[in-house]
Amino acid sequence: MQTGSMTTYRTPSVEDAAHLSELGASSFVEAFGQLYSAKNLNLFLNQVYSPTKVAEELGDQNRLFLVAEQAGEMIGFCKIGLDITLDYDPGSRRAMELKQLYLRQSHLGQGISQHLMAWAIDQARAREFDDVILSVYSDNPRAQNFYHKHGFQKIGDTYFMVGDHRDDEYLYALRLTD
Repeated sequence: MQTGSMTTYRTPSVEDAAHLSELGASSFVEAFGQLYSAKNLNLFLNQVYSPTKVAEELGDQNRLFLVAEQAGEMIGFCKIGLDITLDYDPGSRRAMELKQLYLRQSHLGQGISQHLMAWAIDQARAREFDDVILSVYSDNPRAQNFYHKHGFQKIGDTYFMVGDHRDDEYLYALRLTD
């Protein structure tokens, strides 16, 4: 699938694990690296973005990915979970989790994040989920505004661990059905 002449979007395969690993780690460090000690950051990156871990997730039927590329280079991605790993009880509603939506800082403002978000919401609707949930860093107003523009509302507080460092986060939900 392609939009415009510069950015292409595709589903990555297990063979893309090394490139997706690098993109995930580098975009996380760009956005949040300054918040953590080197020890905590390295521990987290090895746990979450090692090529082995990314390959496992690419092969997991409960994980769906879409990558954005320009000139053959991965510049952004979205990862959704058909299962919930956040501390959230959907009750009788079916909820899908938006796990990650990352873009290299140099590519912000090009509409790529909007395309990745639209894909995630389309995936939830196609699978007849009632809600999409996510967590967002409490001190990230840019991301919070992005999610608000897409209809997400804060529904609670949660936290995210990077090594032994605790980040306060907000739990957001987008209701797709009444």
